[in-house]
Amino acid sequence: MKTLTLLRHAKSSWDDPVERDFDRPLNGRGRRAANRMGRYMRDAGLAFDHVLASPALRVQQTIAGVEDGYGRPLSPAYDRRIYMASAATLLDLVQAFDDAHGRVLMVGHNPGLEDLVLALVPPSPDGLRAEVEIKYPTATLAEMRFEVDRWKDVEEGGGTLDRFMRPRELDPSLGPEET
Repeated sequence: MKTLTLLRHAKSSWDDPVERDFDRPLNGRGRRAANRMGRYMRDAGLAFDHVLASPALRVQQTIAGVEDGYGRPLSPAYDRRIYMASAATLLDLVQAFDDAHGRVLMVGHNPGLEDLVLALVPPSPDGLRAEVEIKYPTATLAEMRFEVDRWKDVEEGGGTLDRFMRPRELDPSLGPEET
């Protein structure tokens, strides 16, 4: 069995005058959400054999916040291919994981992460996948299980979504701002 956990970067700041999207930092709510998600991961007993992440600044800062809440380092490997990747590219990366890793965390961006979940988990009239179809917010974690021994055997429709946790479910102040 293989477990793939996807974490979307936390809320970034559009107010910071950066030249490249790649260099956009987190805002205050994003930093709080990353830390809260790290505490959730710790309390839920989530552990990973390998962590792969986009090198974008907002992802690096998300990981730092998650590590603070998690209480231990995640020690990610950074791969530029994750930055703004399509679901097809992300699936290629997943299928190339070392089979020695049973539990992998990938930290990246939308729409690729959302599209990957929707591709890997078959449609159902209810359940967690329906929540992903509505929205995959920033700092949200999705955990999928695959009844395979090799990562290369992970295929579309072959996963079970066991967990979909949004920051607002852990702390309502981390949800969408009221207008």
